[in-house]
Amino acid sequence: MKGKVSVGIIGFGFMGTTHWGVYKGVKGAKVVALADVDPAKRKGDISKVVGNIGGGDNSKPVDLSGVKVYKDALDLIADPDVDIVDICVPTAMHMAYAIAALKAGKHVFCEKPLCRTEAELRAFVAQAKRAKGFFNVGLCVRAWPEYRAAWEHFKSGKAGKMLTATFKRISPGVDGNSWKNWYMDDKMSGGALLDLHVHDTDEVNYFFGKPKSVTAVGASVVSKNGGIDHVVTTYDFGDGRLVMAEGGWEQAKGATFEMSFTIVCEKATLKLDSTGFNIFLKNGRKVTPKLDVKNGPTGWHQELAYFVDCVPRQSTRLPTR
Repeated sequence: MKGKVSVGIIGFGFMGTTHWGVYKGVKGAKVVALADVDPAKRKGDISKVVGNIGGGDNSKPVDLSGVKVYKDALDLIADPDVDIVDICVPTAMHMAYAIAALKAGKHVFCEKPLCRTEAELRAFVAQAKRAKGFFNVGLCVRAWPEYRAAWEHFKSGKAGKMLTATFKRISPGVDGNSWKNWYMDDKMSGGALLDLHVHDTDEVNYFFGKPKSVTAVGASVVSKNGGIDHVVTTYDFGDGRLVMAEGGWEQAKGATFEMSFTIVCEKATLKLDSTGFNIFLKNGRKVTPKLDVKNGPTGWHQELAYFVDCVPRQSTRLPTR
């Protein structure tokens, strides 16, 4: 497919259908294959797909004309016409498919969190270092326009030294929202601690660097197998600065999804709340920066467009091992 990067999506739940919609607007990409164990989804019926953020067309029928459809993800990985393998299955399955795709010479985009344990992570990193293809993990909040604008302003030094920072990610309940209700099984998802809170953990490290120590307390409210459904984490940088992040998904289903932050610095406060992202200067003036949304309004749009741009157009086929 000259001038286009061919994408195969594994998993057609909330994130898989979200990625499907995003790729339709990425000029350099075309979805050519799909794999899912659900026969209804393989026919384009995604009426049972539910998400906790974004809204959109995630449950509307999908036209899969011209798209190769597979029940077995390994068959999609073996498809010579697929350049990028986009993995959107439950967390516990990420490892097997990501490694298989990298061994097959594919470029791999994998939804977060990459895996369930540190041992799995170390095994994966070793494989990724040997791979011929590009790899990225879907920590989309790094690319979310409001967070990106705050990061760029902070890193420019204009706001001065950070004094305190609070990040928050609170979701309506996800019980019953997934295939085999895997979100509620700690062995599959890692609970809100790993599946949801990981975004703000990443943001703290991305903004401020590695802390000297981390302390977290959590509660298991609705998950099975001891999954943590609400967590509060503090980060100690050894210099008196206070950084905290809070995440949870045990609210009633009608509750509003909240993603917010307040970063208090010497010269300004950077704040994302229901009114949007604003910078409050010490003199009382409020500045509302223009956001970079040329690739789309969400971090999903930004991260997938970036990944597609990383893949060469002229000869995207990589030699298999």
